[in-house]
Amino acid sequence: MTTEAHEIVLIRHGETAWSRTGKHTGGTDVPLTEGGRRQAQMVGAALRSRRFAAVWTSPLSRALDTCRLAGFGDMAVPKDELVEWDYGEYEGRTTLEIRRERPGWTLWHDGVPGGETVDEVAARVDRALAEVESAAGDVLVFAHGHVLRVLAARWLDLEPEGGRLFALDPATLSVLGYERETRVIRLWNQSVADSG
Repeated sequence: MTTEAHEIVLIRHGETAWSRTGKHTGGTDVPLTEGGRRQAQMVGAALRSRRFAAVWTSPLSRALDTCRLAGFGDMAVPKDELVEWDYGEYEGRTTLEIRRERPGWTLWHDGVPGGETVDEVAARVDRALAEVESAAGDVLVFAHGHVLRVLAARWLDLEPEGGRLFALDPATLSVLGYERETRVIRLWNQSVADSG
């Protein structure tokens, strides 16, 4: 990959009923709310002037639908590497609920019983990032909060736990790129309401 024009544009899917209430949503295929569908359309408006060499999406419907509603469905290639973190026994539970049983629990340090480790998630996103290297231009990615946070950490050559430092809201724009030869974050967690 050259360091001149290549960027990775990250889009977290639009709002779902579970994201609105803070429930950990891994493989459960929760649909977008009406608000999430509107957010996806706003993402499309914000990206209208951009051209991408590749468009990748998690195969889960909330990411796929965000991609389609944003106007990129015809280019979309589903990638299993972009599926959200497998939360195991904590699927569908909020952090507050989990902390009633495990005070001080964090996903990043304590993990989830019966789910993926942070290193397993990192191995998946590392495979996706290796593929980015061969792209002929900018890559647009539609996925989920935690997996995109790990992806950003790995882009910056941080340990995967570094993803804890990057808050990421639904239907936001983030851009990974370069400053000269150094990998950087060019934009992070920009609301689509502020971007168009």
